[in-house]
Amino acid sequence: MEKVKISSAHQSSNRSVNKSSYNQNCDEWSKLDFAQLQAKLKTSSDGLSQTDATQRLAQYGPNELVEEKTNLLLKFLSYFWGPIPWMIEAAIILSALAKHWADFFIILVLLLSNVLVGFWEEHQAGNAIAALKAKLANKARVRRDTQWQNLNASELVPGDVIRMRMGDIVPADARLLDGDSVEVDQSSLTGESLPVVKSAGETVYSGSIIRQGEIEAIVYATGANTFFGKTAQLVQGERTASHFQRAVLKIGNYLIMLAAALVLLIVIVALFRDDPMITTLQFALVLTVAAIPVAMPTVLSVTMAVGARLLAKKQVVVTRLAAIEELAGVDILCSDKTGTLTQNLLTLGDPFYIENSINKGSAEQVILYAALASRSENNDPIDLAVLQSVKAEQHLDSYHIEHFQPFDPVSKRTEALIKNADGKTFKVTKGAPQVILALSANIEAVKTQVEASIDEFAARGFRSLAVAKTDEQGKWQFIGVLPLFDPPREEAIQTIADAKEMGMSVKMVTGDQVAIARETASKLGLGTNILDASGFGATEHHQATQLDDSIESADGFAQVFPEHKYHIIDVLQHRGHIVGMTGDGVNDAPALKKADCGIAVSGATDAARSAASIVLMTDGLSVIIDAVKESRKIFQRMNSYAIYRVAETLRVLLFMTMAILIFNFYPLTAVMIVMLALLNDAAILSIAYDNVHYQNKPETWNMRLVLGIASVLGIVGPIAAFGLFYLGDKVFELDRPHLQTLMYLLLSVAGHLTIFLARTRGPFWSIKPSAILMVAVFGTQVIATLIAVYGVFMTPLGWGWALAVWAYALVWFFINDGLKLVAYRIFDPTEAPLLEKS
Repeated sequence: MEKVKISSAHQSSNRSVNKSSYNQNCDEWSKLDFAQLQAKLKTSSDGLSQTDATQRLAQYGPNELVEEKTNLLLKFLSYFWGPIPWMIEAAIILSALAKHWADFFIILVLLLSNVLVGFWEEHQAGNAIAALKAKLANKARVRRDTQWQNLNASELVPGDVIRMRMGDIVPADARLLDGDSVEVDQSSLTGESLPVVKSAGETVYSGSIIRQGEIEAIVYATGANTFFGKTAQLVQGERTASHFQRAVLKIGNYLIMLAAALVLLIVIVALFRDDPMITTLQFALVLTVAAIPVAMPTVLSVTMAVGARLLAKKQVVVTRLAAIEELAGVDILCSDKTGTLTQNLLTLGDPFYIENSINKGSAEQVILYAALASRSENNDPIDLAVLQSVKAEQHLDSYHIEHFQPFDPVSKRTEALIKNADGKTFKVTKGAPQVILALSANIEAVKTQVEASIDEFAARGFRSLAVAKTDEQGKWQFIGVLPLFDPPREEAIQTIADAKEMGMSVKMVTGDQVAIARETASKLGLGTNILDASGFGATEHHQATQLDDSIESADGFAQVFPEHKYHIIDVLQHRGHIVGMTGDGVNDAPALKKADCGIAVSGATDAARSAASIVLMTDGLSVIIDAVKESRKIFQRMNSYAIYRVAETLRVLLFMTMAILIFNFYPLTAVMIVMLALLNDAAILSIAYDNVHYQNKPETWNMRLVLGIASVLGIVGPIAAFGLFYLGDKVFELDRPHLQTLMYLLLSVAGHLTIFLARTRGPFWSIKPSAILMVAVFGTQVIATLIAVYGVFMTPLGWGWALAVWAYALVWFFINDGLKLVAYRIFDPTEAPLLEKS
């Protein structure tokens, strides 16, 4: 191996590295030989002087991640911006212009309520960048002015020489100097499930952990330019608007355009009629109030918040409410392998053994000797896997360990001197197959068989561990090879089958090698079309479409790094998929935030939890299926509310507009409109607790269907309303104040009954409503009826007319239910209610 030292030839007093060159070339510097790196960094094996380090610290900044803070005031004010807030604000302005101060304050309170609820529900206390910063090393041993010092890791600069030993977190990206090899745990960065051996000249990344050994290194990248820092920059990216937010925007736009068209129509007619402008202004106020889905953001947020509490009972914590709706629509789930699909617990397979006088052709003997060369107190995953495989009848405690030599990266094996129950002593060793083979006296006789067995294990995705024992002459004899693998979780196979049945495709994502990924995927029933992600970066432009096709059709991905996960999700999203991504490490954070629904699994790092929208508190993937089922139910509730809200708005808008145009009569007063909205919204909040069925397919916002069904219900409503208006006006000759109360009660009762139409695809009785919904709806209608009967803020109607209105509304309720079924067949003929699942 090439010796790596840095001369002191460049110890000038004026060392300066060009910052722009440094920022652009950190990736390249990790591949330079040390002579070139020395020239770039202008440093030496004695490190930097304090003066030079201070200059570089001022030039490059501290070795920490820059956190982009959100202005909470601007965040709060942003909730006053958008189609629905604009409509509410327009109503407030019109109320003030018309000097309707009661309406002004009521609508203002509703606006502020919506803003406060939205801001509170969406505000995340956790910050992904802060979590990433917490993972970095706090202290570092640095050589300054030829003396070793303990400094804050934030003070490190390019060119510093640092010393790391077992248990240390690597404080910056660095290249190793001369010394023994070290074992480095990079699992939180790269997803590799076992530590890797790093030797002089190789790179260690900020945030990884030294598991064995001690070595010096030269820092070449700090802060945001480290591998760790680039991961953090990916996490900082803006999260795109959710499908839920876009759906609400579409509904708002639909109602705005409708209200604007109707107001314009009325203004034109009023000008031709020479109506007083104040009267027209008052109508514009009433119509605007009627058009505003005032509580829509609140109801949908509350529905999701209630759903989040239900999910919490299933050990699923929601950190971003809109993720509930996204989870319902996930059609591709990219799942982390280690610990999610597998047990993250090394297990022994069936050993290969050499039949000779030492082990007498016994696989159990190979395991026994490997166990004698292991120590449980070291908490090493390989040692624990071996020890757990020893059978009780082999009486491991009858052997006494006289001396134990732990594993180190140089020898690549463990060794123990053993005394058995007869007082005889012998040695056992386990380690890398090539090392154990070279040690063995019987290498020539067994080499071909051993290498064949190792190749077979590798093809099946197993790691190999060789075992040897000394004979009576004290010579090492090779006795066998133990295959190690991370077994699938017991429930994972059924969980994946359940996911497929629910219309979700599961793709495995792992940092392990292709063979390991393929073997694991095969056992899980995922398929064996595993794509090697390490080749993504070498893809030519003309091959990009072909690569995207491969990503979309793959069953899983191996040798995956953070940028690969990000790329995989980006490709799938551009292909029109709603993507869920599970992960647990720092390496997963960018992909978790990029995904439509990022899911941090049990035991995830703080960075992963902060970047994710959903955090699982129990192990495995099965809880995700429960979460998907629950989220699809929540989606059904939101979908039902959207249909109801649009239908009810249309009913009121069209009826009022036509009454003005045809009869030159205001059928409702502004106070009636506000009371109608308040009672409706108070009742509809209970839809968050309604009984619903979910479908065995991903849910998406079908705005054509939502607006189509809502429009049918919204258009039939005015027909029924004018029927009662005609009876009251022409047949029973009620005066105008009584007519207004009559129409108020009908719109209130019929509007609430529409809830029961909107909540089912089939007949209204096909899904039993929840008790909470029933009590809320009929409770508010009792209040509405009493208001109309006794004339609170309106002319008293009396019980006779009130009962007649209820009867009339119920007749039209049954008619509307039949028309709804016909509308579903027209707007969505391929879908049937029979697909619904309880």
